[in-house]
Amino acid sequence: MSASNPVREGAASVGPSLARAVQRVTASPLGAHQSAVVRIGVSATCLLFLLRELPHRHELYGPDGPWGWDMAHRLISSNGSFTVLMWSDGRIWFETVYLLTLVSAALMMVGWRTRFSSVLFMAGVLSLQNRSIFMGDGGDNVIHLMAIYLVLTRCARVWSLDARRAARNAARLAEGGRPARDIAGPVLWGMLGCVLLPATVMAGFGGTRWLPALLWLLWLGNGAWWALNRYAPGHELRALFDVLANLVHNAALAVIMAEVCLIYATAGWYKIQGSRWQDGTAIYYPLKLDYFAPWPELSGLVASSALAVMVFTYVTVIAQVAFPFTLFNRRVKYVLLVLMIGEHAGIAVLLGLPFFSMAMISADAVFLPTVFLVWLGNRVTHGSRRLLARTAGSLRLPGQRRAEPEDEEAARGSDGRGHTLVG
Repeated sequence: MSASNPVREGAASVGPSLARAVQRVTASPLGAHQSAVVRIGVSATCLLFLLRELPHRHELYGPDGPWGWDMAHRLISSNGSFTVLMWSDGRIWFETVYLLTLVSAALMMVGWRTRFSSVLFMAGVLSLQNRSIFMGDGGDNVIHLMAIYLVLTRCARVWSLDARRAARNAARLAEGGRPARDIAGPVLWGMLGCVLLPATVMAGFGGTRWLPALLWLLWLGNGAWWALNRYAPGHELRALFDVLANLVHNAALAVIMAEVCLIYATAGWYKIQGSRWQDGTAIYYPLKLDYFAPWPELSGLVASSALAVMVFTYVTVIAQVAFPFTLFNRRVKYVLLVLMIGEHAGIAVLLGLPFFSMAMISADAVFLPTVFLVWLGNRVTHGSRRLLARTAGSLRLPGQRRAEPEDEEAARGSDGRGHTLVG
């Protein structure tokens, strides 16, 4: 009898722990700040890259590129990838897709109608990259994957225009009023359905089967969620939809974490097999390439130190191989995370690959602690307010007339607060 007591006690302790874990996973989306940073970072990286390549867009993805439309059509017919640029080879259609991708990246960055803009952003990224797959690098692959994963996340819970709109509606409900009527959301979602239906009927997704299934599931599910929220907010199905959305978000966040670990693990183990990484000289060779030397003097300074080259080479390999194994130790994980972010910052400066580094740092942000992200968000907010206050204080309107009596009475009757661009 006494021997079975530890077993019973262990079983009794497992039950509440499992219940708490299930409650935590289903009750709310985890990593709200981390997913918001990934959203902002990935969309900002794509936006800046497309803006920089705006003069060369026709050579990269358009009709003037070395990878012609006929060649792309044959390749896509064989691998079954998706791109709306295969719907037409006209310049107007290409310019429209490029512009919509730019706009969707900007909307994702600020978090406006994120459910709609995330689908548009994913379609634009896949369309441009799959049109000319030989034009990209590792950073493009990261953006490609994150654009798909972000569609499944609730990444606009904080630091977004959607979050600000939700907070205003909550304040109105707390005051006994009604939330603002949402017109733009259903209209945009209806427009998306009007594009999705003919694309599915006319086989516009190529040989990709998972993408139309995902888009239709999202379209129908979000439409049902909006209808329940509009006409039956207290119904049990409304709570069920929230639970499902939280589960999908948390699963997608776990996939993003696993993807980052897989990237670092594969990169590190492949490096171990190389002789130049084994003898500690691998960093030296890219530093001596003119194509990857935006500042030759700085690259030459680092390459001239044998000790620095050896340390950077071994630290890179050790950090990449060890990172997935340190996730359960916070102190070691954060140390390696700082090393990885510093490594990507060095790649951006020394090798002239800023967009690759931005994409990887954005993906790394999924492991940053919430306390640090909240502190960083508060500092950014405080700094922006001080900057706006200084800007407003430095503006002086010349030749102001003296206030008339009726103007003074109006000023006394006002609340003293003006309208700003941020609300």
